[in-house]
Amino acid sequence: MCLTFPQMPENLTATESAILEYICAHRDEFLFMTIAELAAALHVSEASISRFARRVGCRDFKHLKQVVLAQGEHPGAARKLANTLAEGETALLPRWIEQQRANLEKTLELLDKAEFDRAVQAIVAAQRVYLHAKNASRALVELLAYRLRRIGVEVERLPVGGSELLEGLAGAGAGDLVVLFGFSKLSAEARVLLDHSAAAGYRTLLFTARQYPAHSAADIRLTVYRGEEDEYHSMTAPAAVADALVLAVSARKGPAAVARLETVRTLKQQYGNRL
Repeated sequence: MCLTFPQMPENLTATESAILEYICAHRDEFLFMTIAELAAALHVSEASISRFARRVGCRDFKHLKQVVLAQGEHPGAARKLANTLAEGETALLPRWIEQQRANLEKTLELLDKAEFDRAVQAIVAAQRVYLHAKNASRALVELLAYRLRRIGVEVERLPVGGSELLEGLAGAGAGDLVVLFGFSKLSAEARVLLDHSAAAGYRTLLFTARQYPAHSAADIRLTVYRGEEDEYHSMTAPAAVADALVLAVSARKGPAAVARLETVRTLKQQYGNRL
C-alpha cells in the first residue's frame, strides 16, 4: 500500500482502485487539484471521489488531501502552498483576504513602534539607502526603491549575490543605510552585509519574520508576520510595513518630499505625451 488511511476496506471497487492508483502515482499533482479536476482526469464523477474519501475514513475531499499531504515529503515552498490549498478551494479569495487581515493584525502586535520610528529616522538621515533581497523578497526592493526615490531618497539596489554584490557594496560607508530582508533565515549574502557593516560604518535595517531575538547584528529589526511555518508565506504584511515606512519618511521630510513629487508632476506634464 503506497498510502495509509484512517480505515481501508478489504475490497475496493474498480473506480475506487483507479482513484487510489492515481493518487499514489501522482501525489504532487493530486495535492494541487480540485475535486473537479481529479474527476475529469479519471473520467469519474465528483460523487465517486467523495464516496472514496469516506470509504477510506476521511470526512471529505479536503480531509483526504490532508491525509495524503501528511505522508509526503514535499520540499519547502511546494509543501507550504499545498498546505494552504488543502484548506479547500471554495471561496479561496475571501478566505485568503481574511488570512491576510489576520497577518496584518498579528504584525501590528509584533512590531515594536520604537523600532519602527528608529527605522524611519535612519532612512531620513541616510546619505544613501542600499536595498538587498533574494527570491520573492526582490519585489519589496522594487517597491521601496520606487517609492523612496519619488520622495527624494537616494536609493541603490544591491545585486543578488556573487562578485557583483561585493562591487555594489564597496560604495556603502558611513552615513549610509543597508536595508535587507531575511524572513525565515538569513542568506549567506545577508550575513556578509551585516558582518561588513562594522568595518564600513553603514547602519543596517532588517525585515524579519522571527519572533524571538535573532540576527542581533542588525542595528534595527522590523518583525512582520507572514503566516504559520507550514503555510504559503504572503508578502502582504511586509509590503504594508514598507509602505508605512515610506509614508512616515514622507511626513518626516515634510516640504522636501512634496517638492520632489511636484518636480515629478511637472516633468510628466511637460514630457509625458512624448513617452
